[in-house]
Amino acid sequence: MFHDEESIASQRAKQGIIPGEDLSALSLDDLAERRSLLEAEIGRIDEITDKKKAGLNAADAVFKF
Repeated sequence: MFHDEESIASQRAKQGIIPGEDLSALSLDDLAERRSLLEAEIGRIDEITDKKKAGLNAADAVFKF
């Protein structure tokens, strides 16, 4: 029974991340994987944010006379 609960928690961890979700049923490996996924996503967000800011700065430069 305990093994089934871990299996279910592991499957949920791979399906998607829900902010505020109870993490107590996740294994240490699942938590490490989740953290890695979140860090990668933050990096991706930062990259897109920088590109958008650069685009806005370029547009501002064009319209400044």
